[in-house]
Amino acid sequence: MNSKNALLSAHAIVDVPFQDCDPMQVVWHGNYARYLEEARRELLRKIDYDYLQMHDSGFAWPIIDMRLKYVGSAVFSQEIRIDAYLKEYESRLKIDYVISDVKTGKKLTKAYTIQVAVCINSKEMQFESPAIFLEKLKPWLD
Repeated sequence: MNSKNALLSAHAIVDVPFQDCDPMQVVWHGNYARYLEEARRELLRKIDYDYLQMHDSGFAWPIIDMRLKYVGSAVFSQEIRIDAYLKEYESRLKIDYVISDVKTGKKLTKAYTIQVAVCINSKEMQFESPAIFLEKLKPWLD
């Protein structure tokens, strides 16, 4: 998973906090979903379509699939970088992620999430991404 064939990318930096770790100072596996969220929020901000704007446009974008592959372990007080790459957008939102150590560049985790648009009023899943989302992507499509 990398930037190859990505429409755009963004990243977030996290200094691993104590509360995210198990007694051995290794990040508990469930906390990686929150790290992905940090980079995903940066990606959405980059296209000016964050979660409040999604809601205001009448759509929710639930995650319907998430996969993580733990290559190495993040530990307490380690500075990690989470890169998010937008890979698909026409009928669903697929984002690939790479989590790495800021100092060494060593890959720690690879992941992806898939989200679909759901109309808030009707609760119906959309089989194509809403026009408002595609409009936000226009600067990167040209």
